[in-house]
Amino acid sequence: MKHFNKLFLLTVIICFCCLYAKSQTVAAPAAVKKTAVKLPVVGKTPVSIIDTFFKKIKSDGTGPAVDYLFSTNKLFNNVTQINLLKIKLDSLQRSVGLYVGKELIAQKSAGMSLVFYSYLAKFTVQPIRFTFMFYKPQNDWVLYRFKYDDQMDLELEEAGKINNKRSQ
Repeated sequence: MKHFNKLFLLTVIICFCCLYAKSQTVAAPAAVKKTAVKLPVVGKTPVSIIDTFFKKIKSDGTGPAVDYLFSTNKLFNNVTQINLLKIKLDSLQRSVGLYVGKELIAQKSAGMSLVFYSYLAKFTVQPIRFTFMFYKPQNDWVLYRFKYDDQMDLELEEAGKINNKRSQ
């Protein structure tokens, strides 16, 4: 009888944990619902950090947006490198025009604590790809990696080429 009580109690605890975990997930946007990963809500989510980053680009410029993004991880404290990144992004934005919006390209995860997002940032002259990787070591999501590039058009063109290799 004692074994049955322990098993019953363990089952109740597991069910409670599953229900609690389910109630603590973020619903994905309707456009990416099929591939979206449900993430626990604790503090800021990766998507909310990314949304704020892009809002800051539009309202305040690239410098404040980069400062905000890197403020999520206190280990990114190399002011010289961050300032260099801000200068490069600011210069790039002058050549690609004004920011007009963003589109999610891809979202991937490695477990529940490491996520990757790729966005097409739309500017008036040309698009820029921004990729973000976030890590959740304990309770809060922090920036783990950040990249940007303007090579999507070349990748898209390469993907559209016909493979002319013949089997010999």
